[in-house]
Amino acid sequence: MKKNFLLILALLFSIILSAQEPSHSRLWRAIIHRPDGKQIVFNIASTEENGAPVIYILNAKERMRVPNVILTQDSIFIKMPVFESGFKAKIISADSINGVWTRASVGKNIVLPFTATSNDAIRFPAKYGNAKHNISGKWAMQFPSPAIGEFTQQGNRITGSVLTPTGDDRYLEGIVSGDSVWLSGFDGIHSLLYEAKINGDHLNGKLYSGATSMESFTAVKNDTASLPNSAAMYIRTGESGHLNFSFKNLDGKLISINNPQFKNKVVVIDIMGSWCPNCMDETAFLSDFYNKNKQRGIAMIGLCYELTTDFTRSRNSIMKFKDRFNVEYPLLITGVSVADPLRTEKTLPQLTPIKMFPTTIILDKTGKVRKIDTGFEGPATGEYYTEYVKEFNEYIDKLLKE
Repeated sequence: MKKNFLLILALLFSIILSAQEPSHSRLWRAIIHRPDGKQIVFNIASTEENGAPVIYILNAKERMRVPNVILTQDSIFIKMPVFESGFKAKIISADSINGVWTRASVGKNIVLPFTATSNDAIRFPAKYGNAKHNISGKWAMQFPSPAIGEFTQQGNRITGSVLTPTGDDRYLEGIVSGDSVWLSGFDGIHSLLYEAKINGDHLNGKLYSGATSMESFTAVKNDTASLPNSAAMYIRTGESGHLNFSFKNLDGKLISINNPQFKNKVVVIDIMGSWCPNCMDETAFLSDFYNKNKQRGIAMIGLCYELTTDFTRSRNSIMKFKDRFNVEYPLLITGVSVADPLRTEKTLPQLTPIKMFPTTIILDKTGKVRKIDTGFEGPATGEYYTEYVKEFNEYIDKLLKE
């Protein structure tokens, strides 16, 4: 009897993605509720794969697969595939679930109410009717720190991303209705809501993120907008440009940059954390690049700065990255918390302070630092990502020829 009941629940919750069987497709409208009443809206699709429920988090063109879904008699538990983040909810009916979203943090975990309703593909209602403006293109934004908005609008629907000197907001999706804009995004860590009013070539709005953060912003349409390199990182004065570190890998074995496996190779060092959405995008890129190019004399290392100094907890989180993105190069646990103000001095004293995650350090065949890139412009940024990939490939090719 229990087995049949669980099967019914699974069938009630599961849907088939339209790309597979359109006649059975159903979407969910999910909401994370902030204490101030603002709602972070995103969409969910679900399916059964090999008899087990699987969901997909939908933001613009991204389909984030989430296979860790557990159904009990009246509840559903969802663990995000990369981050320390998940949902716990009661199944109210075939079309409704209510619960909480929990996200790990450096201090106290963030816990916010969560609801989802099915047969509802509308992210935001067109409360003011059709769009009065088309805001496709590039916008120079001020928060007051600078940013760039890149948007594509078709009818009422709008997608895009916001870039800062340190990274991007990944995939945003929303609506333009009347002279108002709503954009949202959720990836397990990022939980973002943009609201703005359009006045010709100007935007005035607010960004709501996480449980309580709110920032006002202005924006001006500007096809030549650019960002300053305010998060730059350098070799300290008086240093030779050679790094010297040893940290444990996921098996607890000490790995040194001076090990023979890194000698006479171009080495890419990724300063990262398993809590970092832009690190997720960069890891996906670097892992794919490494797996295709490792025979050319390239080595990679991930240096992980986690939420705590607990090795086991850090290892468990980093393993998600390793498994998700098929990472074959060493991922090393620095044992230093990302919140430690002396994190650079304790791990990479040859360099000026780490200001941004991820940061990519490229060493030449002699082991000398040749380039440091802070932040990462992921695939949601379109032309910026394409240009980054091009420049990265060209620079690696150049060092390999030396």
